[in-house]
Amino acid sequence: MNRGLAWLLALAALAVAAIVLVPLFVAPSSRPAGPEGLVGEPAPAFALRDERGEPTSLERYRGKVVVMNLWASWCPPCRAEMPDLQRLSAAYATRGVAVVGVNEGESPQRALAFARSLGIAFPIWIDTQQQYGRVLAALGIPTTTIIDRHGIVASAFDGPLTFDEMQKAVAGPLSRL
Repeated sequence: MNRGLAWLLALAALAVAAIVLVPLFVAPSSRPAGPEGLVGEPAPAFALRDERGEPTSLERYRGKVVVMNLWASWCPPCRAEMPDLQRLSAAYATRGVAVVGVNEGESPQRALAFARSLGIAFPIWIDTQQQYGRVLAALGIPTTTIIDRHGIVASAFDGPLTFDEMQKAVAGPLSRL
């Protein structure tokens, strides 16, 4: 066997060994499961429709702190949380906070009827394909994501929040410009 071929075989064996062994020594991702894994990342901005059928997206809220809540009408914790989201929306609208309810997988008619039955005035978006639920890796609903003025996920929560928890969640992004 000539010397060049021996070196080539040795390099190939080294490459194969590296491919096989490196994954065993690299630390797995320390990223949390669920929507918390997106904290610090740009928030995904899908083109959706609102409850009136008009196109909408997170892009229109740049410069505001956004409280994005994923929900469905069949979800009892979602129903229980909605009045506190409405209260937050009313209390913080003049402070640069926008609350957006993203209905996951239901018809616009059903989502609007549900929102009206609870006196919800904040925007309702219809996500029939459940794009946000998938990309946020929502472990269930409700799921709430707080997005800062620059479009970065500041915090995220699986499960219902109280009004006090919502206030604490928006306090940090509100204090930063």
